[in-house]
Amino acid sequence: MKYYEINEEAARRAKEMNSFSDYKAGSATAEYRTMVDRAAEVAEAQKKKVDPMYHEKIDGLLDSYARKLAQNMNNGYAIDARVPSVMIAGPANFPTRKKEKQNAARDRNMEEWRRIQEILNKIRSVGTGGISSDDPDAVEKLKKKLENLEESQETMKLVNSYFREKGTLDGCPFLTPEQIDLLKSDMKSNWHYGKAPYLPWQLSNNNAEIRRVKQRIEELERKAEAVYVGWEFDGGYVEPDKTDNRLRIYFNEKPDEATRSELKSNSFKWSPKAGAWQRQLTANAFHAADRIACIQPLTGEKPTELQRKG
Repeated sequence: MKYYEINEEAARRAKEMNSFSDYKAGSATAEYRTMVDRAAEVAEAQKKKVDPMYHEKIDGLLDSYARKLAQNMNNGYAIDARVPSVMIAGPANFPTRKKEKQNAARDRNMEEWRRIQEILNKIRSVGTGGISSDDPDAVEKLKKKLENLEESQETMKLVNSYFREKGTLDGCPFLTPEQIDLLKSDMKSNWHYGKAPYLPWQLSNNNAEIRRVKQRIEELERKAEAVYVGWEFDGGYVEPDKTDNRLRIYFNEKPDEATRSELKSNSFKWSPKAGAWQRQLTANAFHAADRIACIQPLTGEKPTELQRKG
């Protein structure tokens, strides 16, 4: 973890402009490092919850937090040093207009500080969200997720079996002492209406997620084996880009407003970078293309979703 530099001189000037008490050397840096250390604790806690493949992303967010926080605090000190408080300067000839500008700058700086604190929530959410089909490592991540789900399913069954036999969770070899304490607490709660540590709906929901992830893996693996086919139409051509996972429509000239509206209604969006109208490369993309009259194949054939190898 890297700490970024705090402008101690600016912090000292800000203190002198707004307080009669002396500035304690190094206090601004100490405050900054305490906040970064707390963020590091959040990051380490999240790393323990997720697959190591997410650790680099968590480290990147932590570094972004440390860097942006230092910039925000330094900017705040600079803003506070612009105009003294009326308590320090006195009411005579007080620069009211400059003070108003300073207060506006403080508000903007505080809003930025709030956005920076949201990075902590991003750290807490890493590895817990969905896996996009656009992710080149989607299959690998889904297989890892499936492995964890299957392990959880087996653990829940073993724990329930142990509890039926022993009548207690004490000494359960399938749980850590911390997990045992947490599960005991759950069993005492109002929502835990059954006698088993893990209730039927928990096993059922986890099993349903296992089936869903298996289905997604199969779909993505089939898609990886597919050969996509484009076509020409009167005024342009359609080209699947497997690398970018996009079905793209290229026009020789800018389409009229009615065509653009039809493209948008079928979820195609204009990409200045690609110079084409595009949407994610899926079976639905080809079905949508079939509904757009102006891009039908010159051959008269129906836009094809894909052709299998072999």
